[in-house]
Amino acid sequence: MRLPRFPILPPWRGLPLAAVCALYLFAGLTGHDPWKNDDALHFGIAWELYRGGDWLVPQLAGAPWLDTPPLYYWIAALCGHLFGPLLPLHDAIRLASGLCGALFLALLAFAGRLLHKSSQTKKIGEIGELEDDTRRRTGNAAPLIAIGCLGLLLPIHDTQPFIALLAASAVAYGGFALLPLRPMAGGSLAGLGIGLGFLAGGTLALAHLLPLLLLLPLNRHWRTPTALRGLLITLLLAALLCAAWPLLLASQRPDAYALWLERMLASLRYQSDWWRNLPDFAKLLAWFAWPALPLALWALWLNRRHLGHPAIALPLIGTLTSFGILLLFGEPRPTLQALPLLVPLILQAASSAHLLRRGAANAFDWFGMMTFSFFALLIWLGGSALSFGLPEKIARNAARIAPGYSHEFSLLAFALAVVLSLVWFWLICTSPRSAWRGISHWAAGVALMWTLLITLWLPWVDYGKSYRSVAESLQQALPQEKDAGCIAQRDLGLPQRISFDYFVGIRPRAADSADGQDCPLLLIQGTAAGGRIPQGADWQQRWEGRRPSDRNERFWLYQRIPHTQAAQAAQAQK
Repeated sequence: MRLPRFPILPPWRGLPLAAVCALYLFAGLTGHDPWKNDDALHFGIAWELYRGGDWLVPQLAGAPWLDTPPLYYWIAALCGHLFGPLLPLHDAIRLASGLCGALFLALLAFAGRLLHKSSQTKKIGEIGELEDDTRRRTGNAAPLIAIGCLGLLLPIHDTQPFIALLAASAVAYGGFALLPLRPMAGGSLAGLGIGLGFLAGGTLALAHLLPLLLLLPLNRHWRTPTALRGLLITLLLAALLCAAWPLLLASQRPDAYALWLERMLASLRYQSDWWRNLPDFAKLLAWFAWPALPLALWALWLNRRHLGHPAIALPLIGTLTSFGILLLFGEPRPTLQALPLLVPLILQAASSAHLLRRGAANAFDWFGMMTFSFFALLIWLGGSALSFGLPEKIARNAARIAPGYSHEFSLLAFALAVVLSLVWFWLICTSPRSAWRGISHWAAGVALMWTLLITLWLPWVDYGKSYRSVAESLQQALPQEKDAGCIAQRDLGLPQRISFDYFVGIRPRAADSADGQDCPLLLIQGTAAGGRIPQGADWQQRWEGRRPSDRNERFWLYQRIPHTQAAQAAQAQK
C-alpha cells in the first residue's frame, strides 16, 4: 500500500493550534443572554448554587434537580464567583463550558499521543513507516478533528454539563491507552476519568465507559498481568469516586437519594424496537460525527489486518460499545446522547487520517475550502444586511424574522470579521501540501464560520433567542399595587421560569399548588393555537407576549377580578 504523495508533516502545533482552539472555544461563550432551552436550563441550576443553594443537591426553580450529577454545576458556580465581577453573571457561568472544552481538546491530544506511543515500533498499516517523533505528534490531529465535528459545535458553546463528560471520557481513554505500558499511572487516569465522568454525566458515563473494563482484556495487550493490575486499579478508583456522592446523598438527604435512584433506573430504559431506529441513527451520525466518522471508517479499512493493535483496538472497542449503548438505550432525536460516541471516533480517525489516498485527500480539502468560503460569503451578506441594509431583500427577511430589532454597528466586530476572513483566504492559498491539510482546513473553516456568525450576527440572534424582552414586557404589565399578591403559573416551561426569575425577579408558583391557588395573577404559556386559558368571568387578561422570532410560543397574564366586578362583566356580556 503506497503512501499519499504528500509530505507527512505533523498537523498544527504550538501557537497556531492553540489559536484555532481558543477561537473555536471562546467565540460566542460570552456576550449574549441565556438562550432557550438547555442554555437557560443549566444556567438556572448553576445560578441556584451561586446564590448559596445546596451544593449536594442541585436545585432548579426550587425543586431538586437529579437528572445530572453536580460536577459541572460546581465548576459553573465557581466560574460565576471568579469571573462574575468582570462579566455578566450568565457569561461568567457559561465559561465553565469553555474551560471543560479546553480540557477536552487538550486531553484528546494527550490520549492520541499515548495511543501512538503504544504502537512502539510495530507496523499498523502504513503508520509504522512514520518517524517516531511524527507519530507522537499525530495526536494533535485529534483536537482538530473534534473542532470539525458538526454535532459538537452548539453544545460546546452552551451551558452544558455533557462537555465535562467529554473531558472525563478523554481522561479515561488516555488512561486505557497507557495501561499496557504503565499500569499504575494508566489505571489511575482511567479510574479518575470514569469517576469524574459519572459525576458529570451520571449513568450515561458508566454505560459508555464501564464495559471497556470487561472488553479490553479480550485483547492480548490488556490481558497481561501488568495490564490486568492496571485495570484493577481503574475499577477500585472508579468505584470509590462513583460511590462518594451517592453515599453522601443517602446519608444527608435520603429523600433526594431515593429520587435520584429512581431517575437513574428510569434513564436506563431499554429500546425493545432498537432495530427500527437504525436508519434514524445513521442519518444522525452522518452529519453529527462528520468528518470523524468517514475518517474512522477509512482507518479501519486501512488497518483491517491489524485490528488487534492497541492504537486501533481501543478506539474500535469504545466506538462499538458507545454505538451499542446509544442504539439499545438511546433515542435518535436527543443528539446530546450521542456526544460520548465522538471521543473514540475522533481517536480512531486521528490514527490514519493523514493516510487518505491522494484523490480523496484532495477532494476533502477542496470540499472544505469551497464549503466554508461559500458559507463565509453568505454570513457576510447577512452581516451587511444587518449593518447597512444591503442587500435589501436579505435585510427585509431579517426584519421579518425578528420584528422590532434595531442593529447597532460595531466597528471592532466588523474589523475582526475582516481580519479573520483575510486570514482564511491567506491560509487556503499559502498552506503547503501536506497529508494533514484537509483536516487543518476543515477545523479552521468551522472556527471561521462560527466566529463570523458571532461577530456579525450575534446581537440579532440574541434578540430572537433571549427571553429578556418578554420578561421586561411582563414586568411592566404587572399591577403596581403593593397588595397585588403572588403570581401563579400554568404550563410554564423550566427555561422560561428561570429566564423570568433571572431577568426581572418574577418567580411564579404552580397554579395547582397550595401556595398558588389563591394568587390573583396567573401566567400561562401556550401556543398560537391557544393555551389552557382560565374559564369564567373571574379572570381578565392583562397582557400577552412572545419572543419576536417565535411565531408559535405565547404567554398570557390573567388577573382575578372581584366577584362583584365579574358579575357586572357577565351581565354586560348578556
